[in-house]
Amino acid sequence: MSTHSGNAASTGNTAEYEERLGAFVGSELMPLTPGQDPVNQPMIRHWAEAMGDTNPVYTDEAAARATGRPGVVAPASMVQAWTMRGYAATVSPPAGRRGFDELVELLDEGDYTSVVATDSELEFVRELVPGDHVSVEEVVESISPEKKTGLGVGRFVTTVKTYRDQDGEVVATQRWRTLRFRPAPKPDTAAEPDEDKAAEPRALRPRPALNRDNAFWFEAAKEHRLVIQRCLSCETLRHPPGPCCPHCGSFTWDTVQASGRGHVYSFTINHHPRHPAFDYPLLVAVVELAEGTRLITNLTGVAPEDVTVDMPVVLDWLDADPDLSLPVFRPVASEDR
Repeated sequence: MSTHSGNAASTGNTAEYEERLGAFVGSELMPLTPGQDPVNQPMIRHWAEAMGDTNPVYTDEAAARATGRPGVVAPASMVQAWTMRGYAATVSPPAGRRGFDELVELLDEGDYTSVVATDSELEFVRELVPGDHVSVEEVVESISPEKKTGLGVGRFVTTVKTYRDQDGEVVATQRWRTLRFRPAPKPDTAAEPDEDKAAEPRALRPRPALNRDNAFWFEAAKEHRLVIQRCLSCETLRHPPGPCCPHCGSFTWDTVQASGRGHVYSFTINHHPRHPAFDYPLLVAVVELAEGTRLITNLTGVAPEDVTVDMPVVLDWLDADPDLSLPVFRPVASEDR
């Protein structure tokens, strides 16, 4: 058999290849595998500090009990972390993980050699507490027909991870979707005349992943309004948008309009990988707004070497195209004071 299903498809083996891919749907990629360590307070504290999450139910026994909990709990979004093997990979992967390797080999055979994660949907059944020992198993839910994407021709592979506690009870599920694709061939620009290059329209910025929880934010941005989601129960401001207040758990919310002032909390200068919609070097910053929330944005009107942490910045707007406006920030000038 050819080692490239791109070749296989052209020689009449498409149906056979599709059948082999389809056989993976419903199959086990990873048997139930325990995490290396049980849920523990030090790791919860490290996670909360790294994420800037000051919810006391993660670190303060008394505060957690005041909410009706028996004690501190782990952030729900940590569930995957408890089953990761770690950088050192000191524990050998179980034999059952060969299912994943076999699927990757089959996708490689079809020249789907590149991968990008597209989305992750988590459903939490109960909160984890110190002492819980989490295990995870993974099965293939679906493999899409071949799709044409901006990255290249590929297939969306969806798997479902089920997280269980030490008693075998389900504590969370995760639907994980990746795009396995053939990288689109780069055009041979060496022979292109300069006038052809100049005539090419600029590539569109990548589209945001809109859903019912964040669409309001992008709609406001189209009107050049930077809004912040606010809990109607405890009035805590939060960003990025979400359905539930992380402070009190309320599902009721409205928005307030940001003043547009803030400072650079952190930043990076991005050189690679390059996307045709952006100019490089690309300044990407976490800006802390005067209201206290933070957002990831681009910096404009400043050279990379002149950016500093805590630099005061003010809101500006980038109308990327008729369907997309985004907040960007520039250094505070004398006229902004």
